[in-house]
Amino acid sequence: MEKVEMWGGVECTIRRIGNGYSNQLASSGHLSRIEDLDLFAELGIRKLRYPILWEQVAPESLDQPDWTWTDARMARLRELGVDPIVTLLHHGSGPHYTALHQDNFVSGLARFARMVAERYPWVKHYTPVNEPLTTARFSGLYGIWYPHAFDDATFVRIQLNHIKGVREAMKAIREITPDAQLVQTEDLGKTHCTPSLEQQAEFENNRRWLTFDMLCGYVDRHHPLWHYLRDSGAAEDELLDLAHNPTPPDVLGVNYYVTSERFLDENHQYFPVHHLRRSHERTDYADVEAVRVRLVELTGLHDLLLEAWERYHIPIAVTEVHLDCTREEQMRWVQYAWDAANQLKQEGVDMRAITVWSLLGAYDWNTLLTCEGAFYESGVFDMRGGKPRPTALFKMVKSLATTGQYDHPLLRNKGWWEREDRFLYHHHCPTSKTS
Repeated sequence: MEKVEMWGGVECTIRRIGNGYSNQLASSGHLSRIEDLDLFAELGIRKLRYPILWEQVAPESLDQPDWTWTDARMARLRELGVDPIVTLLHHGSGPHYTALHQDNFVSGLARFARMVAERYPWVKHYTPVNEPLTTARFSGLYGIWYPHAFDDATFVRIQLNHIKGVREAMKAIREITPDAQLVQTEDLGKTHCTPSLEQQAEFENNRRWLTFDMLCGYVDRHHPLWHYLRDSGAAEDELLDLAHNPTPPDVLGVNYYVTSERFLDENHQYFPVHHLRRSHERTDYADVEAVRVRLVELTGLHDLLLEAWERYHIPIAVTEVHLDCTREEQMRWVQYAWDAANQLKQEGVDMRAITVWSLLGAYDWNTLLTCEGAFYESGVFDMRGGKPRPTALFKMVKSLATTGQYDHPLLRNKGWWEREDRFLYHHHCPTSKTS
């Protein structure tokens, strides 16, 4: 049996808020350090999630691309024997001459994808849009990122543009590189709730599959979100076109964070005000990290991955494994994901890899990138000294990547997400639901 592989990733978000952009590659300094790639290769990883971003290559026009930076990086990765999984849009809205909800987004992304494939025909793995549903929620429902909307219609239009963009991008890429593979990423959390919010939780638990369902052609008139999508502006013919002309991923890229599982409670007075949301019935409720609520049973990464496998029977990789915490807890989190993936492999699931994300760390994600320059969380390398410094994760990741094993006394203790001292809130209802 082939072993689960260890992949790597570079946090590369270019996000837009208003007319301003922030760039994680600039924050980490990776924009000016090609030698970082040699450090990544030392880990023994053979696949790297890596950016060739629309906003960076063609910020003013697709007629005026600048390939200088990407040419050098792609050439070096090829020399090192590291296979890039190329991302074209990472939580971005595209350059200023388009946007996620605009009519020219799909054609623009497809054109850019073709340009990338023509320039690097040897690249075999692509993620045209990272986490479409997550970006659509933050941009169209919660007003955090551009275009800062708070309505279902904008959310649905962004999600449709994302999925159409992925389909058209892969079609363009495969005209150049017929065997190119789609590695489609998405956060796959789950929503738990009090009994009175079961309908809202059921809606969110159907919605969490929307990226993969749309790409696989599952969204037809019998889909549980069909009427919601139609009522939110999706035309029947465009939904059926996606159903009849699917672009199923070659690999499901499942992202899972300690905050991915959520808990909804109408007793919002017991929770901080920033957790307050409203349901479709305009009911006030708190939306908090389920891991922090006593008496809520988490589904966990193993079972969530198993759900994805049983739904799609498509090969799976965990495409983001990262925890903002102490080095000891970061190591335990990697081990947690590694153990889950290998257990599933033994159970017959086609698990390909886990991906150590944010090799260089990440900036300002504690505020969802709304406060720039205020916060840094390290990864396999720590950037606080101005250049990459290997942390304890380096030795661990290298050992897992090259031998499939790593032993350390710290790993014999449970991570904080499994300990009794993790709770901040108490579930005030006698029973809870997971729809």
